[in-house]
Amino acid sequence: MSKPHIGVFGGGLIGMSWASLFLARGCKVTVQEPRAEAAEALAAFVARAWPALQDLGLAESAAPPKASFTRSIADFEGVDFIQECGPDRIEIKREMLSALEGVIGSEVIVASSTSSLLASDIQRDALHPQRILVAHPMNPPHLVPMVELVAGEKTAEAAMQAAEAFYRDMRRVTIRVKRETVGHLANRLTSALYREAVYAVQEGIASVEDVDKAIAFGPGMRWAFMGPHLTYHLGGGAGGYRHYLDHLGPTQEARWREHGMPSLTPEVKDQLVAGVEAELERQDEATLIERRDAALVALAQLKRRFGL
Repeated sequence: MSKPHIGVFGGGLIGMSWASLFLARGCKVTVQEPRAEAAEALAAFVARAWPALQDLGLAESAAPPKASFTRSIADFEGVDFIQECGPDRIEIKREMLSALEGVIGSEVIVASSTSSLLASDIQRDALHPQRILVAHPMNPPHLVPMVELVAGEKTAEAAMQAAEAFYRDMRRVTIRVKRETVGHLANRLTSALYREAVYAVQEGIASVEDVDKAIAFGPGMRWAFMGPHLTYHLGGGAGGYRHYLDHLGPTQEARWREHGMPSLTPEVKDQLVAGVEAELERQDEATLIERRDAALVALAQLKRRFGL
């Protein structure tokens, strides 16, 4: 069975990462981006990503095939699937969609990588809203397998099922968000943690570095293997999750009442940035992304080894 021809609409960081994954899985890929220098950046990104994709068993060829690069959406004619990766502003999304619908077939799914916008808002003025949905990854999409799928008010169930099948063929872990909400699911969870991380710094509870260490060397170690519900199930001992909720649930509720609502004032921003800069003084910043990506590959292999 031949692999689909994928149009990646937007060749920024997320678009290049998606394109790398699609190429690894044997798809024909066309990337549209108005910046002329983006073609060279895309080729360099794919070349850097390829060894990791091979180590993960995702690459179907020894050397990376070349994506087609275009500055015109007219070259999306004949594509089978669109991964939209434009700026996260609703008016731009709608303009991009309007231009797309003059080129692609009415049955072609348009999956938006938007981190916060609602599919219903994106599809509002569309000619064929039933094929539009949200398919939000975590950065970088070629290494972090989760993709959360969210239907809009007019999205057809057939489109959702086709998108699920497509991303599973890309070896992604798909989840369905049952109801539209700003930030979908994954970003709402990370945002809730980030709010308290900022509050801890703003209120003088801990430094930026100690907040980061608290997560990276504490709960983050467990979260890499299982989510909060299963983690607390194990924390309940022989009685499992119900024992945990019955006996330690009240302490959770007490902490919920104490959670803060920080403000990103200029002063708080300066404090946060200064804290990160202090962390980076003890890091090799030039290799931080490279080391993170290598660690993500090793972590994925470790999770697979232990069935997690």
